[in-house]
Amino acid sequence: MKAIILAAGKGKRFGEITKITPKPLIKLGDITLIEHNILLLKKNGFNEIIINVSHLSDLIIDFLGNGSKYGVNISYSVEKPEPLETGGGIIKALQFFENKPFLVINADIYTDCKLSKIKISDSDFASLIMVTNPQHNIKGDFSILKNRIVLNNKDNMTYSGIGIFKPEFFKDCSVKKCKLIDILIGHIKNDKVSGYFHKGIWHDVGDVEKLKEVKNLFFDN
Repeated sequence: MKAIILAAGKGKRFGEITKITPKPLIKLGDITLIEHNILLLKKNGFNEIIINVSHLSDLIIDFLGNGSKYGVNISYSVEKPEPLETGGGIIKALQFFENKPFLVINADIYTDCKLSKIKISDSDFASLIMVTNPQHNIKGDFSILKNRIVLNNKDNMTYSGIGIFKPEFFKDCSVKKCKLIDILIGHIKNDKVSGYFHKGIWHDVGDVEKLKEVKNLFFDN
């Protein structure tokens, strides 16, 4: 199975930093945010990786190259002049997946999720990894009921930015700027999305304060 790392965003929550450094190349410990997830994918058997890029895309491509230094093969889906957001970015990259299921992971998360263990049934269009609600999303996104993702439940969890998707999930979607969550809602209502709770490490590293928090927890002596 191939995987895509979503890395096209402008990283505005990092302020001045991301005007010259794309968010995926911000360092967390000795290596960059995106390298943590490349190595996580490699560890879990994902050797074919697509990365969607837009903001300061040349810096990311030049830094990561073709993936040989990580023991993987990296291809790029370039979005110009503006990023297409999470949904549009995946739709534009569908050609890479040869009409087969693929794994999606956000570039700006830090996790120990066992990606190789994520399953999707023949009848579902997506399988999501959910986590405990962080402080910045205390109301959560969706709930899990008997491994099904459901709406309007009081026990909401947060979508981790990790999941397996089938091309059918994006059927009839055109390449345009759109959010993944907007497509998800319809498929959840039609009971086409499964979900599993990840109990281990997971952190959104979306701004300076969250970066400091993760550094303090895992990388400072």
